[in-house]
Amino acid sequence: MHLRPHPLTALASGLLLLVVGLDPTGVLAQERLPKTGEFPKIGDLSTQMVHGVHAFLSREIDLSVARRTNYWHRDTSSRESYEASILRNRETLRAVIGAVDTRLPAGALEFVGSSIEPSLIAENDAYTVQAVRWPVFEGVYGEGLLLQPKSAPPLASVVALPDADQTPEMIAGLSGGLPPEKQFARRLVENGCQVLILTLVDRQDTWSGNDRLKRFTNLSHREWIYRQAFELGRHLIGYEVQKVMAAIDWFEADAVRLKAPHPKIGVIGYAEGGLLALHSAALDPRIDAALVSGYFDSRQEVWKEPIDRNVFRLLREFGDAEVASLVAPRQLIVEHSESPTVAGPPAARDGRSGAASGSWRTPDFNTVDAEVARARELTKPLGTFVSLLHGNEGSSVGPCDDRAILELLQRLGLPGRELKPSGSLLADRRGVQFSPAERQKRQVTQLVEHTQRLLRASERQRDQEFWRPIKTGNPAEWATAAKAHQSNLWNNVIGRFPAATLPANPRSRLAYEKEKWTGYDVMLDVWPDVYAWGVLLLPKDLKPGERRPVVVCQHGLEGVPDDTITDNTKTSSYGYYKAFSARLAEQGFIVFAPHNLYRGNDRFRTLQRKANSLGCSLFSVILAQHDRILDWLGTLPQVDTNRIGFYGLSYGGKTAMRVPALLDRYCLSICSADFNDWATKCATVDSPYSYLYTVEYDMYEFNLAHTYSYAEMAALIAPRPFMVERGHHDGVAPDEWVAHEFARVRRFYAKLGLPDRTAIEFFNGPHTINGQGTFQFLHEHLNWPPR
Repeated sequence: MHLRPHPLTALASGLLLLVVGLDPTGVLAQERLPKTGEFPKIGDLSTQMVHGVHAFLSREIDLSVARRTNYWHRDTSSRESYEASILRNRETLRAVIGAVDTRLPAGALEFVGSSIEPSLIAENDAYTVQAVRWPVFEGVYGEGLLLQPKSAPPLASVVALPDADQTPEMIAGLSGGLPPEKQFARRLVENGCQVLILTLVDRQDTWSGNDRLKRFTNLSHREWIYRQAFELGRHLIGYEVQKVMAAIDWFEADAVRLKAPHPKIGVIGYAEGGLLALHSAALDPRIDAALVSGYFDSRQEVWKEPIDRNVFRLLREFGDAEVASLVAPRQLIVEHSESPTVAGPPAARDGRSGAASGSWRTPDFNTVDAEVARARELTKPLGTFVSLLHGNEGSSVGPCDDRAILELLQRLGLPGRELKPSGSLLADRRGVQFSPAERQKRQVTQLVEHTQRLLRASERQRDQEFWRPIKTGNPAEWATAAKAHQSNLWNNVIGRFPAATLPANPRSRLAYEKEKWTGYDVMLDVWPDVYAWGVLLLPKDLKPGERRPVVVCQHGLEGVPDDTITDNTKTSSYGYYKAFSARLAEQGFIVFAPHNLYRGNDRFRTLQRKANSLGCSLFSVILAQHDRILDWLGTLPQVDTNRIGFYGLSYGGKTAMRVPALLDRYCLSICSADFNDWATKCATVDSPYSYLYTVEYDMYEFNLAHTYSYAEMAALIAPRPFMVERGHHDGVAPDEWVAHEFARVRRFYAKLGLPDRTAIEFFNGPHTINGQGTFQFLHEHLNWPPR
């Protein structure tokens, strides 16, 4: 019988439970396990778990500001000493924004034109405007406009960066959309500067998809590239910063060619362009002065912003103040101007969907002012290097108005206390033939193709950096050698929070009463506001003093523990899980069905965004919860701690790859309905199986493709037994991906002399538990006879 209805409120309340002696005669079990407290009445435990983790991560984000001092060792005794002392921080910023590819040598700017579209698109007595491009990486170009004063040499060379949804023509005064006072590139060239304007990837979704597959999404172009690049340790921010640096490469090379003095170099950006101007100046000491308009702010809520600003581990070491301190003692101007409102991604429509939430608006002046004050305080002995421009009582100005332009020019060492009056607007000679959309398509396509080349080469890089250095075929030696990889995976890819800081304080309540087993909800504390919860199934034929193996049965996306237990064939969950927790308990295994926090749609996915900003992920929390579960299971007299296995379906299969790879107390792992070529699954544009076409932005892990895909994670489970359960009709991935990845696993186990410790079962079915070969695997490797 089922003792009481088991809605989520009842189910959602338990985690680890003590095995308890039960009366096999049919008398009802105790209401609570021995040595456990009363189970709290807190409602929907799944919802409360996500809420608690949000509170925990918010506190960690708040604490990150003070903790950043641990990563900085500024020496302000001299400019040279300061540059040396921040070098490691600069390289860290370069790595986290993915600005790591080697740029091509600077060559000549290429004019972009044709028989019907001239490259010289506008001209007057003072300056010319050319459509140009310049090489960055193989197949990737910066593209935009060169505004060249006719008086030589130019007073300074400036890279101008519009907002993502502005074209170079807008800020050059060649098209509509901006009033003359906001055409800041035109104002710079009118005052004697050479200006190179970069086209940014915009926020539309026109080319976010694959026409050959007939698969399209509403991911903005920025999110479309971000998702692919993130898995490969790259980032759209880094790509566009590299385009700025390549422009500076050309400035310097052109000065050498002309045998002219090296010009002063500036960078100016508005909104998204402001983000790039700040980061470019932080990374490139060749930039003498930078103007950041409509962007600078506290980044403590970066997780709410558009996802293409999600930078893994950013807040652990950097807010905008810390990034600004990398500019010092060079000059930085922050202009508090009205930013464009980004209400969210492009609207879902016509089959286009899957974009991550994220919005942005003009930063509050008080937070901008406070962040500028922090930047000044961080570099106080160097003198004032940053100024804040704003209107009366903190109102916004600009963007990039004449006052800001004049200050930038003065910071670049140019004479004068006022700007020249603005001249008449120029006409674009290209006329209606010119399409900025085609240029945008080139920018998107080039970065997609670059990222896909990295993806195709990623397995080879893992071969070189993970597999080839493995010299041992001895299982014990490998278990020791794997420790360094486990540490790297946990600390640098998944992210590690400190172990549980609270006593476990186990609480329990009776939840199920069946013929062969009894089930209890269990709750364990981990950190303040964070608990682990699950259901413990105890066979009724346990004998005093007997120790049995445990199978931890993990549900998938949007699931709860009861989904793995219920034998009601009319429920949708039964079709996936086939009551595998209950069936294993009937076989005499002790079973624990934990709840993992991937439930609640965008509510849980934003946890990934919060955690990423700290260099962590959902699995940073899940690992701590499972560690606490294992601690508590280890206290139970009926549990054989050497025989605790893991078996997970779907997102539970994703868990089966990551958690046992890092928690050695799981003596084996079974991955069901998830195992495949994970790097390709996340980053390819060429398969309908790709997560690029779905809403699962929580699946992405920074640089996983170059470090540990599924074969490598399985190797970190070795020499412990590992198995894959795979339905031929599972929509997660094609059989070919699964078989290819498992072949690498099987080869490694064979190298260790343990081919019998790994297995794969293909069956003719969908995304579901099959429970045939996997049950045999559990009986064999947990040394428990079938019944």
